[in-house]
Amino acid sequence: MKTMSSFILKRSRTGSSLLFQNPKTKSSTLCSSQVDSSAKSNQNHTVSHSWSNSTVAKIMRRDLKDWILASRYCVLGENISGFGSNGLLRLKNPCGSTEVLLFPRGCRWFSTQAAVEPSTSDGLTVDGIVASQWTILDESEGDWKSHAAAIAQSIQVIKKRLQWKNLNLRLNLLSAELNKPNLWDDPVHAGRISREQGSLMGKMKEVKAFEQELLEHIDMIKLAREENDTELELESLEALLTMRRKSKEKELDALLSGELDPCSCYIEVQAGAGGTESMDWASMVLQMYKSWAQRRGYRVTLMDEMPGEIAGIKRATIKVDGEYAFGYAKAEVGVHRLVRISPFDSGKRRHTSFAAVAVIPISGDSSTHVQINESDLRIERFRSGGAGGQHANTTDSAVRIIHIPTGITATCQNERSQHQNKASAMGVLQSRVNQLEIARQAQMNAEHTQSLTDISWGNQIRTYVLHPYRMVKDLRTNYEVSDPDSVLEGDLDGFILSYLSASLDKDEGGQQ
Repeated sequence: MKTMSSFILKRSRTGSSLLFQNPKTKSSTLCSSQVDSSAKSNQNHTVSHSWSNSTVAKIMRRDLKDWILASRYCVLGENISGFGSNGLLRLKNPCGSTEVLLFPRGCRWFSTQAAVEPSTSDGLTVDGIVASQWTILDESEGDWKSHAAAIAQSIQVIKKRLQWKNLNLRLNLLSAELNKPNLWDDPVHAGRISREQGSLMGKMKEVKAFEQELLEHIDMIKLAREENDTELELESLEALLTMRRKSKEKELDALLSGELDPCSCYIEVQAGAGGTESMDWASMVLQMYKSWAQRRGYRVTLMDEMPGEIAGIKRATIKVDGEYAFGYAKAEVGVHRLVRISPFDSGKRRHTSFAAVAVIPISGDSSTHVQINESDLRIERFRSGGAGGQHANTTDSAVRIIHIPTGITATCQNERSQHQNKASAMGVLQSRVNQLEIARQAQMNAEHTQSLTDISWGNQIRTYVLHPYRMVKDLRTNYEVSDPDSVLEGDLDGFILSYLSASLDKDEGGQQ
């Protein structure tokens, strides 16, 4: 006896039949209700099991194969011709007798050739479901066709965002590269190729498994209705509803398919022209990103901050640690504009303020690092700013590092030790130099333009209006909300996902 994913498969007491027992209800299903005469011919002792379609659909292929091997059966052969819509699997049991299993034509348990396109037992595919234009209702009132249509549409969206055809072509190229005998002569290159191939293969397998799960549940619902199995139908309908909810999450995951998207990042905020007004606005923007990162469970570290003379900040850098931090935060690169009644104006006049945001990925791939020579650095030490306290402001612990060839500067005064500040500043400097190199390459090959929007005062991406009306509007996507307080408290996901989706659709339109 061997336990399956949903049933227990065992022999009946007489030994002439196979039974499927539901472990929850203990009810058994007899699997020898029909004997095919052609299968019995020329056999000394043949038991022909005609498995019901719902039973076959309920058992995973690999589980059946494991059971056959574990039960010491011997597979004599597989044939799908001569049995109408059924296939034939001939087994030899441990007693030496031959048993013939009949199953739907689509279930080729031991076939070595992969199916070109997954389909249900009656040939229905995901593309066929979308083409059928089944009505999509709300989740609470949707039937199985509504759920299936919504899931099928999501699968198509996911494939579109992953650029499915290009993904297959890229996998073929990577596979050919990995098969080269001299690949590991360059370990860095080989490691990058291997990681990319593994990442792309994982994405493809996940989508295919999700697609196959949908089709199997459709099969089970149809066949449960044929056999009036209400319990199985309700169970499959609930599974489709769960898949429908998961499909939306998978759509979002498909937006982040860039090479650097999984990385952590630095977020830099700099006040624009406007004095104290803009400095105060820059501090509000910085706090907004801190709140957003904490909402998503990311770890936030303040790397550098230059306070304003009266209020706010002139500039600041935070490090956001977490999976896909850069993938999401890259949507915020640009200039953010605030319109409000100034709290610093005794005349209560309306003011417009600007703050620029830059996002830099922290790549763990050494192949993207630019080698920085010590001779190209100028290191300055000074006393930390801040509120003071024991040991603070008494030693030259703050560090500023200037990369002489590029003029890039990184400062850190957050740590107590000069050595810690130097290490942190060096990490920021390395990322900035890497980003400059990526930008240079981007200008040459038009790559990474999605995440390297030019930071200039004329490039306003979003407007936050607190007076005379209240609204936040993204000028790139026209996405807007009427509750600016929630946005300033870190509720940015709507803006981010809207931009990522729109920019991806734009890229695909340009390729077509």
